[in-house]
Amino acid sequence: MTIEIHEDATALARALAARVCEAVDDRPNLVLGLPTGRTPLAFYEQMRRRSQERPSDWSAVRTFNLDEFVGVAPGAPGSYRSYMQRELFAHVNVRPDHIGFLNGAASDLDAECERYERAIADAGGMDLILLGIGGNGHIGFNEPGRTLAARTHRARLEPSTRASNRALFGDSLDRVPVDGLSMGMATILQARRVVLIATGATKAAAVRRMLGGSITTEFPASFLLVHPDVTVMLDPAASPR
Repeated sequence: MTIEIHEDATALARALAARVCEAVDDRPNLVLGLPTGRTPLAFYEQMRRRSQERPSDWSAVRTFNLDEFVGVAPGAPGSYRSYMQRELFAHVNVRPDHIGFLNGAASDLDAECERYERAIADAGGMDLILLGIGGNGHIGFNEPGRTLAARTHRARLEPSTRASNRALFGDSLDRVPVDGLSMGMATILQARRVVLIATGATKAAAVRRMLGGSITTEFPASFLLVHPDVTVMLDPAASPR
């Protein structure tokens, strides 16, 4: 595991955007796993800037997002699919049929999870996946618990996870779904390269625990310690003391 501490959150986002664009340039058919939430917003801003200044060709890139809310249609304003369209997909030339996403409004959620696993496998697996980390150690919607689901699954969201997403639902906690669909930890760990980003003092304790060496289902991010190629990108506030 490689630890990088960048000058600030903007410098981190700029460096990550450069790294992703280099990966796309080096491998035009890159299979890329993408995160949502608040932490990646600065990264997506930098990606939009690069797409205007020196765009990479995304026409052969395939993407798979980590998660989606149950009961929220892809086109709904609060969906992660809409978030991604606003923040990234509308600004790069990715083909719509190359965008992999879970449908939280599917009539059969178990079948939808199985479909997503097949789609990732059919794409040859993910070359690179970008991750954030929750304050409780969650990755995607893999929340702490006695066990973790290996593959894409339906997950009950912790109150803290729902609270962190309230801005997508008119700042109303009551409107945030209680369940989500998420890649499982085994699916995530099968990506060939992993980059985790964390910024701000509220993430420092989680980063410190992740790096502490104890692998436990009660802190899902700890499982990244078993992956052979993980880069952790931090700003000074999120770095372990």
